[in-house]
Amino acid sequence: MKSQKKNNKHVKWFYERPKLTGIITFLFLSYIVGFIVFQQYKLAAEDNTREMTSILHVVRQNIEQSLKNCYTTTLSLALTIDDSGYPTDFDTISKALLDANENITIVELVPNGVIKYIYPLEKNQEALNLDILQDNNLKKEALKSIATHKMYFAGPLKLRQGGEAIVGRLPIFIKNKFWGFSAVVIDLEKLLNSAGISNIDSSKYYFQFSKLNLESLKETFHLSNKADFTNHANISVKIPDGDWKLYIISKKENNIPYQILVPGIIGIILAALFGILIFTLLRMPNELQSLVVAQAKKLMNSEIKFETIFDQAAVGIAHVDSFTGRFIQVNNQYCKLLGYTQQEIQELNYQTLTHPDDLNDDLTSIDKLRDGQITDYSREKRYISKDGTVIWINLTVSPLIKTDGKVISHIAIIEDISIKKEAEQLIKKSEIRFKSLFEDYPIALWEKDFSLVRNYLVELDLMHKSAEEVKKYLGTHPEVVIKAMTLIRVIDVNTMCMKLHNAENKEELTVGFQKLIGERYSCNFANHILAITQGENEIIAETIIKTAHGEPRDVKFRWSVISGFEESLARTIVSTEDITVQKQSENIIKKSQQRVESLINTIDGIVWEFDTETDRYNFVSKKIESILGYTAEEWISNSEFWPEHIHPDDKDWVVKYCENQTDAHLNHDFEYRMIKKDGTIVWLRDIVNVVVENGKPVTLRGIMIDVTKTKEAEKDLNASFDLVSEQNKRLLNFSYIISHNLRSHTSNIASIVSLIESSESEEERNDMMELLKTVSRSLNETMLHLNEVINIRTNISLVSESLNLEDNITRVTNILSKQINSNEVTIITEIPKDTVINYNPAYLESILYNIILNSIRYKHPNRKPLIKITFTSENNVKILKISDNGIGIDLDRNGDKVFGMYKTFTDNSDSKGIGLFITKNQIDAMGGNITVESEINIGTTFKIYIL
Repeated sequence: MKSQKKNNKHVKWFYERPKLTGIITFLFLSYIVGFIVFQQYKLAAEDNTREMTSILHVVRQNIEQSLKNCYTTTLSLALTIDDSGYPTDFDTISKALLDANENITIVELVPNGVIKYIYPLEKNQEALNLDILQDNNLKKEALKSIATHKMYFAGPLKLRQGGEAIVGRLPIFIKNKFWGFSAVVIDLEKLLNSAGISNIDSSKYYFQFSKLNLESLKETFHLSNKADFTNHANISVKIPDGDWKLYIISKKENNIPYQILVPGIIGIILAALFGILIFTLLRMPNELQSLVVAQAKKLMNSEIKFETIFDQAAVGIAHVDSFTGRFIQVNNQYCKLLGYTQQEIQELNYQTLTHPDDLNDDLTSIDKLRDGQITDYSREKRYISKDGTVIWINLTVSPLIKTDGKVISHIAIIEDISIKKEAEQLIKKSEIRFKSLFEDYPIALWEKDFSLVRNYLVELDLMHKSAEEVKKYLGTHPEVVIKAMTLIRVIDVNTMCMKLHNAENKEELTVGFQKLIGERYSCNFANHILAITQGENEIIAETIIKTAHGEPRDVKFRWSVISGFEESLARTIVSTEDITVQKQSENIIKKSQQRVESLINTIDGIVWEFDTETDRYNFVSKKIESILGYTAEEWISNSEFWPEHIHPDDKDWVVKYCENQTDAHLNHDFEYRMIKKDGTIVWLRDIVNVVVENGKPVTLRGIMIDVTKTKEAEKDLNASFDLVSEQNKRLLNFSYIISHNLRSHTSNIASIVSLIESSESEEERNDMMELLKTVSRSLNETMLHLNEVINIRTNISLVSESLNLEDNITRVTNILSKQINSNEVTIITEIPKDTVINYNPAYLESILYNIILNSIRYKHPNRKPLIKITFTSENNVKILKISDNGIGIDLDRNGDKVFGMYKTFTDNSDSKGIGLFITKNQIDAMGGNITVESEINIGTTFKIYIL
């Protein structure tokens, strides 16, 4: 009780001080408003920053991804440089790299800092031979990439050949020695657009791109909008690959005061108003006064609401005297519909506005309403507006009843339906026009009802099923097609339809439609059903029908659903065009074509015809199937089929040769290779005739003859010739070896025998005999070597097996383990464990043994031997590489003697000059090749090519 009194006392204190209470309320609400406005501003600022950060992050990621793609391009370009420091296939690879990266406009190779290779060369010749390491504008950024051993993007730079771009340079080091740069030239605008800059909301943000000038140490901006943006919200991010800075900038200036001030002022005004309201309420003397004021306010609001609804209604509303017909009150829409002002219309009555033809019905309805016979009514009628035009309206009338139950006034609501009435008139005219067009149309027309067919398909649950399901169902239920045909109803036919079917009246066609259906129509109707289930509203097909007298006719029919009946299919138009004569002509032409094609297909070659204006093949004979494995349809459907299937090694010259001959109006006869469908290669002789009209080639006709067997015979003949030539060379070389080596031995034997005969003492004779034995053993060893070489060259039935390369290397190192351990040899093998080659086991062991033993024999005296064995594959050729760090071979002096018999290049007592000779012969016998690379005091590398 005390607590309640205390609360009442506090409340009373506020009631007694309305002004102070109003001020406190104002201050409290002002504080709340300020706090809310400030929080909203913080949220808006954070959202703006977050959005800018997100956009900038995406753009940066896209730029960095584009730069990574450029790094891939420069790295791919660098890989074209061979061990000698020269690029291979520079133009071909450069073109492919440019096609793969649309941001890159130019690629370069810059050996020793001088631009020597550039693609495309056209329009960029001025950049050739530019020494970027001597140019003051380019040197600093180029040296930076060399120092970091990383790719660096310089610029934007002004190019010699014109324009401004970014240049990415990747330093290339060969054997830890700087070779030069692999470089790409990037269009800055393309780079930024591909990063997504053009996709942002340009009304809110824009971008700026800058870089620190290394000479002036000032930030240089490169995009077109270089206005000062310090007063604008902006975020920047660094792109380290080029020391760039990317900014995203808000187009609106920082407007912190305005963002706080306007909502704050509105909030303070509302707080003040609320304070004044509290002050006003507290000043009211009692609750009764407050209730009176509240009721008055409700009444006022109700009145305002009624006036608002009445004046702003979308339909015309009028309060009308039921006896005189005068307008007591009308709203704005009522006046607008009839073109009168409020004052003008209140001086009239509805009788003067009503069209004379509708007035009697209107007066009758009002009398019934006034007498209580009806409670309300609605009807369509016409009004005459102020300018004399007739307006169709929908009228709804409701009475206003007095307390004594009598009707003295009513409410009339009118809605303009003139457009609706015009549409109805247009529909009637369209119906009349449609009937006229339908009847007089020069092609036979049917108006049919397919609604029962559709309902039947709905019952079978076939509507909107997949085409495969419907086809399968109709295939297993042929009775469905027959029943569906019986559900077609003919509504009408035109005059031309009667002529087509030789009918005397429409009833013969509308009632006897089923009798006119031919067997062909029954087959085609399954496709018709399929189209209906797939929701298609138009079908074009050909079929055979029968006339009223049973005569068959070929017709082309088009089935179209009338607009508005797409769901029910209750009204469709089917046009049937008589194409019997056309079909007969087509059959004659087809038979003629078949005869010509049959004749052409008997020719042992591919007959073809090409239209130069459309760049498409008109005809390709079926012989293509037996020669190339493709169908004529595959060739004709692809205008690029011919060049796409030419052998890659022949494609460029063949296409260019054919174009030049055609442009010169010259017939041509040439041979080239094409790739068959199964991947094999076939040689073709193409005999081409150029048809010229009005000085312009319009058609090419030719025949392609398979000359593969001729080419193979020619190839075999050339191979045999090459083999005989090689054998002759080897035989000549071998005869030289025999004559030279055996002659030296026989000469020695002859000399010793002569000395024996002339010896005077037994001791001298014994010495000569020992010397003779030594020469004999040497002769025997030579004969064994020559015999081994002969066996290699004459062995035509070598057996090859699938051999694990690593296992064979291990077997050889085990055999040579004594030499390896005694010489402290280190052997590094970089070969996958599952590497398998097809080779003769004895030859592989001999090859590995001889080369590894040579590497040990010719070790460098000042370092421990190191042998490295690797295995790679290039263009389907396997390469076994064996490298050492030995004394090396002077290839300038002895390069042509490395694999010669008894050729030695050192004073090593173990050297006999037979191991590499035998190795070379063994590799040749297996169809491979061996090369050597060597530097004095550096080492030697043997490369064994295995087919």
